[in-house]
Order: sequence, then structure tokens, then C-alpha cells
Amino acid sequence: MRVRVATALGLTAITVLALPACSTETTEAKPASTSSPRSGKPATADQNDAPLSSTALEERLLDVSDLGSGYTRKPERPAQHDDVTVLGCPALNDLGGAAATGDSLDFPRQAKATFTYNGGSNSEVSEELYSDTAGKLSDGTGQIFDAMTGCPEYQVLVGGTAIDMATQKMTTPQLGDERWSQLLTFSAGGHNTVVKQTAVRDGSVLLIISGSPALVDRHLDKALAKATAAR
Repeated sequence: MRVRVATALGLTAITVLALPACSTETTEAKPASTSSPRSGKPATADQNDAPLSSTALEERLLDVSDLGSGYTRKPERPAQHDDVTVLGCPALNDLGGAAATGDSLDFPRQAKATFTYNGGSNSEVSEELYSDTAGKLSDGTGQIFDAMTGCPEYQVLVGGTAIDMATQKMTTPQLGDERWSQLLTFSAGGHNTVVKQTAVRDGSVLLIISGSPALVDRHLDKALAKATAAR
């Protein structure tokens, strides 16, 4: 059965890495009950965790001075809202409706930046920041990511292009209140591209780092520290 989706992180992969894809990640949270995929600090309202504006988030993005020499910020591309057809992912079929379109990650308070390292098309790293109440961030991301954990292999159709997807759960440092990380392999036209995506929710801020696995690992801590400073 086919289900048409346009997930937020899938569109990130399109705009950042020039590969159409529906991303999948698995959740890992601070140790608590093993029966729950999301734990850590309760996602409840806190006066000190009020959502930040898009302007405030923009100021918390990494810049070339944070990353070091060899990085160039890429111009932002127009937002893309292409539908994506997913084959072989029953969990996405079960989502249905607005949830399957990725709308629950379309938080209005957001900021994004993409950087190229030494000009290499395969050496890019993208940062996205979102802000909302802790509960909304947790529920919105968790609903989609939980469904996608059951899809280690599937196929994505964008226009006339078929992309074979493989995913592998990755462990993450004990950062923030909730975290997700996945290694994605895009296969099309005889070429494979490996992309790592790591997301961390800390209070009312959600950070997503995508791109070359080495660059994601190198800059995750710094990105989270800057994103959550002086809240």
C-alpha cells in the first residue's frame, strides 16, 4: 500500500543534501522506565521554559565562527512542500492524516542554517532549531519518530525517482531531556549516500543536526550549548 507523506525531516534531507527522502529516527531518552521510548524530565510547562521566538532561535544557530575554518554557510533555499510516496513502511501507513504529512514538526518558531565544509557536496551539516512548549515538542516529534522505528528498510518515490532507504539506530550522548539519532543510507542510481540525523529536545527547544556523520558528531555539543544558553 502506498501512503503519501512529506515529513519535515524528509524535506530537510532534500534541501540540505539534495536527496529526496523520508527520514526515520529512533528515540532514546534518559534512563527511566524501559517501557517508554521517551523519558527523562517530564515534558510539562515551566515558566523558565517559555517558547522562544524565531528571531531568538536565529541568534542561537551556529555560525562559521563557531564551526572553525573551512566552513561556508549556504544560502537558504525556498521551502519545499513536495509530496513523497513511501513504499513498504506500515508504520507510516498507520499514521494517516495530518500526522503522516509531518505537520506536527512544522512548528511556527524555527530557524535553520546549512554549512559546507571545504566546499564538498558530501561534507555538509545542517542545523534546525524549533521552539514550542515542551509537551508539544515531545508529542509532535515522538509521534512521527515512534512510527518510523518500524521501518528499517523501505523505498521512497519522488517524481520518477526511486530511493532505497536503510536506517540504523545510533546511540547518543546523554544530552537534553529527549534525544533521537539515526544513520540513513540513501541508494539511488548506483550511488549510496550516508547521512546522520541527531535530534535533542531540551525544555522548549528542539535541535536537529543532519549531514555528514563526522560533522554531526563534531558539532552536536556546541550546537546544543548555544541553542539552550541563557534561556
